[in-house]
Amino acid sequence: MAAISILDDNSLQAICDIIADTQSGLTGSKIGRLLQQQGIIDSDPMITKRHRLFAALNKKQQKDKCANNVFAFLQASMDPIRYAASPDFFEQRRSALNIVLALRGYEIRADGKIYRIDKVSTLSDAQKRAKNLGAKLLGRNVHNEVLKFCKAELVEDNYFHAVFEATKSIADRIRDMSSLTNDGTELIDKAFGIKSPILAINFLITETEQSEQTGFSNLLKGIFGTFRNVTAHAPRIKWKISEEDALDLLTMASFAHRKLDKTVSTGFKIKE
Repeated sequence: MAAISILDDNSLQAICDIIADTQSGLTGSKIGRLLQQQGIIDSDPMITKRHRLFAALNKKQQKDKCANNVFAFLQASMDPIRYAASPDFFEQRRSALNIVLALRGYEIRADGKIYRIDKVSTLSDAQKRAKNLGAKLLGRNVHNEVLKFCKAELVEDNYFHAVFEATKSIADRIRDMSSLTNDGTELIDKAFGIKSPILAINFLITETEQSEQTGFSNLLKGIFGTFRNVTAHAPRIKWKISEEDALDLLTMASFAHRKLDKTVSTGFKIKE
C-alpha cells in the first residue's frame, strides 16, 4: 500500500473525538483492545479517551512517518461486523467521520474500508459528500431487497444507478418467483394477468381483489416504464434525478417488494 501522508493535528483530533465520544464512542476497553490488535502502543491509558486515542495514533504516525496504521485502526473500528446489531449507528458514525475525511481526500464506504476521493475544500462540500442515501432509506425502513441490490450505488449517492438497480431488483425477484424469463411489461402480464396468473397478491375471488391485482400490475409497469426503461437507455448526464425523487422511487420499490413478500404462486404454468 502506498504511504498515506501524516494527518494534521486538527484532522486526527476530530477523528478521535468521534471514535472516542463520551456518549456514543467506543469504550476505553474497546479502544485498548483495538490499539493492541493493530500493534499501536497505548501510551497514556489513564487520560481522557479522546486524548488517549489521539496520543497513541499520533505517536504511531510520527514514528512511521505515514498514517497507514492510523487508517488501519480506523478501518478496524469501522468493521461492519461490529455494527451488525445497530446498522443505523454504523451509518451515523460513518457520516460523521466522512465529513472530516472528505476534507483530506478520503471517505469510508459501506464495507468499512477507506478510499481516496477528490478532496473537498469546504465544510459544506464535505457535509454534502457525507450525506448517505442509505442511511435515509434505513430511516424509512426500506425493504432489504432494495438495499441489497443498490448497496454499491447508495454509497456514493449515485442516484442514477440506484434507481436502475432498484427497479431491476423487482424484475429479478418476479422471475425467481414465477420461473419466467421475460422482462418488462411482458413479464408482468404473464406473472400477474387476471385470466391466467402465475402469481397472486390475494385470493382473486372478488372484484375488489381482482382490481387490486390489476392495480399492482399497472404499478409495476409504471415503475419499469418511467424509470427502468429510461435509465437503461439514457446517458447518465442526460437523466437528472434529485435526492428527493430517488428516495421516493426507492421507497416505491420497497412497497413493491413488501407486496411480493405476501404474493403466492397459483400453480398455473405458462405453456411454451
